[in-house]
Amino acid sequence: MEVKPTVVKVVKGKKLCAKGWECKGPSVFCCNHTISDYFQSYQFENLFSKRNAPVAHAVGFWDYHSFITAAAEYQPLGFGTTGGKLTGMKEVAAFLGHVGSKTSCGYGVATGGPLAWGLCYKKEMSPSQYYCDDYFKFTYPCAPGAAYYGRGALPLYWNYNYGEAGEALKVDLLNHPEYIEQNATLAFQAAIWRWMTPMKKHQPSAHDVFVDSWKPTKNDTLAKRVPGFGATMNVLNGEDMCGKGDDERMNNMVSHYLYYLDLMGVGREDAGPHEVLSCAEQVPFNKASPSASSSS
Repeated sequence: MEVKPTVVKVVKGKKLCAKGWECKGPSVFCCNHTISDYFQSYQFENLFSKRNAPVAHAVGFWDYHSFITAAAEYQPLGFGTTGGKLTGMKEVAAFLGHVGSKTSCGYGVATGGPLAWGLCYKKEMSPSQYYCDDYFKFTYPCAPGAAYYGRGALPLYWNYNYGEAGEALKVDLLNHPEYIEQNATLAFQAAIWRWMTPMKKHQPSAHDVFVDSWKPTKNDTLAKRVPGFGATMNVLNGEDMCGKGDDERMNNMVSHYLYYLDLMGVGREDAGPHEVLSCAEQVPFNKASPSASSSS
């Protein structure tokens, strides 16, 4: 990947930077480490070591270059570039922890262990329906014959989610939801967009709650919602995973995050205490929707 010198300028007393294609500035975040500075191709291969195994369902689809290319669009906004190198590494591990858990075909006795099988899927294998919600027929009408089943790194479900993601990414996903399963960069972009974007107005994004740019209100504190990895699960999965005590899917996602921290050389001891890691006791931000299903 092409390395360009950092271009620095000062605007209204703020230092803004650009670092070529991976961090097109000017942005305050581009003055920090970019993702490829601390997360190399071999580490991506270690995290997703079984994704191209013969029994995987998306052999040859996901790769490091697609991830970095997708992340390049969001690094000027702070994805993986907020704060110091450690915070950046932890955020990438946290995001990929969600991705690995959601796209895994690992199981208890899987070769390499159950956590080595992230990015096994790129789409839901046996959809039970078209996931067309007619309530959104005026804003995000379903295209004739289109199916809005789970696709991508953080699987998108339902016409309204495809419509919203498509608007943000300037790609016609409403009429062509299949684009997500045909282009790994787009699939990663849709996932990073979801990570960086609040699900509802007046709520934080998963990025916000992880990098500590979200300040809990009194109601959040009463609901036991605290910044950290647990809150990212709360933002993205709501009551599908959180506020249920020792939930298996929640524990699986936490395990992926800790495993990736180890493989990235950060170490799980930097993940924080249990109440930060888990959302077992947190009141959900949002009620569960059918779109919160897994992709397997």
